[in-house]
Amino acid sequence: MTKAERTRHFIVEKAAPIINKKGMAGTSINDIVEATCLTKGSVYGNFESKDEICLEAFDYLAKRVGADMSQAMSRANTNREKLVDLLDYYINNVMAENNYGCPLMNFGIEADDTNPAVKVKVNKAILTTQSLFARIVRAGIETGEFKKTVDADAFAIKAFAMIEGGMWIARLQGSPKQMQVIIGSLRQEINDYCQ
Repeated sequence: MTKAERTRHFIVEKAAPIINKKGMAGTSINDIVEATCLTKGSVYGNFESKDEICLEAFDYLAKRVGADMSQAMSRANTNREKLVDLLDYYINNVMAENNYGCPLMNFGIEADDTNPAVKVKVNKAILTTQSLFARIVRAGIETGEFKKTVDADAFAIKAFAMIEGGMWIARLQGSPKQMQVIIGSLRQEINDYCQ
């Protein structure tokens, strides 16, 4: 990695949690300057605009979430265990002190009508996450862990929507209670899928 690439990565790494917490519109270049201890000239010498930083910040956060999800499932021996480990990942992280909410939701809500480039990236990340759930369910059907009647795509859409909604409510209310109910319901559904 060149010095310029390291500097860009450093800026994104420092800016990403701020943007995830304060939003794209709510984060100023001064916030990024303060977090990086760089000058405005140095930040703008590496990025053409704050929008470019936001795009890369989303990519950085989405990649980190994906790696964390993979790590959460790494010890699972069955597809059922993978799904349960994914649910545990969400419930364990929803109220973590350093977690400012799901970047898919945070960036997606803000970009919905205002930033088409970020909206495209968020939509792709949503589909990737739903695809992960569906692939695990399909693998479980193929191995005989889950009933053949299970609709993997429907479960993936429902699970993703319930989890995202649960995280939003938990963050808004400052309590994991409703998220725990949602995760409990999804766990029961997964158990019902088992042969």
